[in-house]
Amino acid sequence: MKQLFLTWALCLCTLFLGAQEDPVIVFINADQGQHTIDKHIYGHFAEHLGRCIYGGFYVGEDNEDIPHTNGVRNDVLAALKDLKVPNLRWPGGCFADTYHWKDGIGPKDQRPTIVNRWWGGVTEDNSFGTHDFLNMCEMLGAEAYLSANVGSGTVQELIDWVQYTNHDGVSPMADLRRENGREEPWNVKFWGIGNETWGCGGNMTAEYYANIYRQFATFVPGWSSNTQAIRYASGASDDDYHWTEVLMRDVPHRLLEGVALHHYSVIDWGAKGPSTTFTEQQYFTTMERALLMEELVTRHSTIMDKYDPDKKVDLVVDEWGGWYDVEPGTNPGFLFQQNTMRDAMIAGATLNIFNNHADRVRMANLAQTINVLQAVILTDEEKMLLTPTFHVMRMYNVHQDATLLPIQFQNVDYELDGRKLPALSVSASQDSMGVIHVSLVNIDAHASHDVSLLLRGTDKSQISGEILTSENLQDYNAFDNPEKVKPSPFDDYQLSDGTLNVTLPPFSVVVLEVK
Repeated sequence: MKQLFLTWALCLCTLFLGAQEDPVIVFINADQGQHTIDKHIYGHFAEHLGRCIYGGFYVGEDNEDIPHTNGVRNDVLAALKDLKVPNLRWPGGCFADTYHWKDGIGPKDQRPTIVNRWWGGVTEDNSFGTHDFLNMCEMLGAEAYLSANVGSGTVQELIDWVQYTNHDGVSPMADLRRENGREEPWNVKFWGIGNETWGCGGNMTAEYYANIYRQFATFVPGWSSNTQAIRYASGASDDDYHWTEVLMRDVPHRLLEGVALHHYSVIDWGAKGPSTTFTEQQYFTTMERALLMEELVTRHSTIMDKYDPDKKVDLVVDEWGGWYDVEPGTNPGFLFQQNTMRDAMIAGATLNIFNNHADRVRMANLAQTINVLQAVILTDEEKMLLTPTFHVMRMYNVHQDATLLPIQFQNVDYELDGRKLPALSVSASQDSMGVIHVSLVNIDAHASHDVSLLLRGTDKSQISGEILTSENLQDYNAFDNPEKVKPSPFDDYQLSDGTLNVTLPPFSVVVLEVK
């Protein structure tokens, strides 16, 4: 009987050991990097929408309760500097194609009001305008990315805006800028020619917009010998590959520096689901939509390669992120939502995709910076907090302007109700000091996964790490508990014979430094 029990126990043990998942082997070729991960992949987006601008960035120059510099919150400035924000897109979004920039200059008490027809029907006083935004970008050390009004604006209006912001000589618009208190031009480099012209920017066809784009783009270069304008076309929504095909085919590339792409991780546009009380099924679908970015970037890039094999035209994903139902009791037009570990998964996986397509993706803008959609910062009067998405983007800023390192690995599955998604996401880079950074994401809601990193072409062995995870996928930072989700040191790794063995907990983001 005793022998039978031992045999039975041995069989069980063998079965158990046999069921253990082998580690995922990730090959990282540290001596084969070719492409630079453009820092502008880590850009942000600030639209006149809800409390993004007013109450988010800007509290007014007369505010005595919230510390500010020229009306811009000091706590926000400090946080965004920590992110190393490379560029900021403004004033929209849909708002851009109703915005007339001359309404936002000159004495503030003389500026006309505007009704925000897209977002809540609120009336704003234009107190935050071109000077406020561009001066704020200077304080952040960020490049400005201005979205021009094509839907309801004119070519002359755009010509005047470029001259106002960039001309350093004598001209009507440069002189007007000086009258309004700014002597030197800002030398704005990035210009979006319309926004979502297939929808809120005019409901145009691709063929019609291509001609409109050619007209507007013709008049953007110039006015400054110090700045070469970079013009980005309003690009496709999701998998509208025809749109990209038409722009690349019909617009002379001497007029085109980039083509945009918009993609949101939405469960269903008719029923987006809650931001904090979501089910695992809703989480799975959200991540399915987020990981679709890989296919979208690949297929749009393939079309661009056909017309631009030298990859001179940028793919610009200037709106991306998670989109859910607004928080109960808030204005539906303000798009205010909480930010959980689910959003950290979206951010980590999406940024890895952008990194790994650095040969074509050269700018991206998370939507949006403060209090709107997948924000990195939330504010409530004098209070401010950092979201899980903020922490991911801060952890990942080590990749900015670093050299992408090629990786290869065979993924494992995250399974739910017969559906499968790749559980792991990885990218790696080497900075100018020779330091290697590896960012890893495990989206699996339940299982840890072991990863073996084979660092080839380097003998570096000094390791450190940081992890973002939490007890529940639904965890978030609230104003009464602003640090519930925050990064911590990561030491669940082992280095042996050039192989770095790592265990990734469920729904976690890890960034490793190797030097």
